[in-house]
Amino acid sequence: MDKRNRALLFRMRLADAIEARGETQSGLARKIGVDRSTVSQLLNLETARLPNAQVVAECAVALGVSGDWLLGLTDLREQAADLLASSMEMSLADRSPLDEQILAWQKEAAGYKIRHVPATLPDMLKTEAMLRWEYEPHLGKTTEQAIGASRDRLASLREEMSDFEIAMPLFVAESFANGTGYYSDLPKDIRVDQMTYLLDLHRQLYPALRVHLFDARRLWSAGLTVFGPLIGVVYLGQQHLVFRDRERVRHLIDHFDGLVREAQVSAREWPNHLQALFASSD
Repeated sequence: MDKRNRALLFRMRLADAIEARGETQSGLARKIGVDRSTVSQLLNLETARLPNAQVVAECAVALGVSGDWLLGLTDLREQAADLLASSMEMSLADRSPLDEQILAWQKEAAGYKIRHVPATLPDMLKTEAMLRWEYEPHLGKTTEQAIGASRDRLASLREEMSDFEIAMPLFVAESFANGTGYYSDLPKDIRVDQMTYLLDLHRQLYPALRVHLFDARRLWSAGLTVFGPLIGVVYLGQQHLVFRDRERVRHLIDHFDGLVREAQVSAREWPNHLQALFASSD
């Protein structure tokens, strides 16, 4: 765009922003610290010169728009802080399947692939006994609700026919099979029943449900879930960091897909690998 056309676009966008804001030329002049004649000159379509950067910045702040938008450098009129606020949010995260927000995101993304990196075995794939062992210490009576919520998520996956792909660290499967680390207090009969349940789910739902195992010593990932191309969620413990703009969601998808490409154990091999881990733990 040549200088004259950019100057014309600036004046048209400035006039548009003044009207949208319900501002007057005098009011804008007071806010940016110039006299009214200067604002009139800024709006004069016959003027071929652009104002200096300070004036552009002051106008942008006063009118709640982006300076880049006024200058025709972008079609996004919102200021950077407003764009960030609309594309990213923080929400409280329950440490249990009771988190209704997760189910709401899953329903919003019905029909899309869901990509998930869990911190432990995925809640929706756990037996009732496993959920009780994990959540009764801090949920108490609401454990029954947590179990119901976990079942709801699995039922939603079945009904909506969404692809659900999981990338899980190898050490989580190994710790679970051997009853070490996080699972050191988990009774063996619960572990065996849980393994049987995972194998049954694989037979029932594969390839709609796929579990890959990656080596966290080579590739590391925080806990996250990506709901289709719509929502990317990173788990911070007591909070979710939620992204809704396509570019950041795409970055999370690329990260997840990289974990799958580099997985040491593929979704097809996962059941045999799990059985082998249990056999070697006896």
